[in-house]
Amino acid sequence: MTSYLIGIDGGGTSCRAAVAAPDGRILGRGKAGAANILTDPETALANITEASRAAFGDAGLDPAGITAASAIVGVAGHNVGDAVHYVKRRLPFAAAEIESDGLIALQGALGEKDGAVAILGTGTIYIARHGEAVTYIGGWGFTIGDHGSGARIGHALLQESLLAFDGIHQGSPVTDSVMAEFNNDPRDVVDFARLAKPGEFGRYAPRVFEHAGRGDAVALGLLKAAATTVDEALDVVVSRGSERLCLLGGLAPLYRPWLAERHQKHFVEAEADALTGAVALAAQRFGSRPEVGA
Repeated sequence: MTSYLIGIDGGGTSCRAAVAAPDGRILGRGKAGAANILTDPETALANITEASRAAFGDAGLDPAGITAASAIVGVAGHNVGDAVHYVKRRLPFAAAEIESDGLIALQGALGEKDGAVAILGTGTIYIARHGEAVTYIGGWGFTIGDHGSGARIGHALLQESLLAFDGIHQGSPVTDSVMAEFNNDPRDVVDFARLAKPGEFGRYAPRVFEHAGRGDAVALGLLKAAATTVDEALDVVVSRGSERLCLLGGLAPLYRPWLAERHQKHFVEAEADALTGAVALAAQRFGSRPEVGA
């Protein structure tokens, strides 16, 4: 019986799966809902299973075959032991390893080459690889880290909007747009912010980039401050030997022109996506390897 491989890219909004032959050739793909193992492990397990079954179906295979497959599951929260152990014990596969969503993104973007990725989305994290050594910078979450992230930028915009409302800071079209959205009532902003999750703050980040492009003074200030934190992290990555930098995540294309000139020469385009990276790692760990001398 063929031992199929499964790669999982489990995100906070959707979970993607691919089934591959033992040599890593992708045969089919599937998609399901969110797979956040920290906030909702049961839903994450259900969607990992659903996406995997859909991938088998897309390949013309019996979806029940996932129970004989070996999988690499790339998710956020891979370094939180309790969540990983809970989910790993309940995965439907014959064998599985849970890895960082950043590691599968790095594998997809750089293939077997050395270099680093900066993942710039709702959160931020930087991952570098030199040979067998993989190192991480940042990724500590919205409460204490994720500088330059969409969540941080959105949060800062709401702060500035209230400062402008109170006359403490100068307002601008971007802060006016925020206050208009909240009926020009600061209490509505506070009510929203009190319960908002990072992704909800992050939805305001593209607005900052958009208004900065028009020369909006507040947006420019927020964006330059955020870009400085990204440049600082990239300085560390480059100082440790990474010559190739790949920007990934939803804010990556927006950020690139705002980052320091000293980094522009290092930027390279991603070779493939995170799902492809997950499959490649599955092939490395579980796939068929030719006999020595064959």
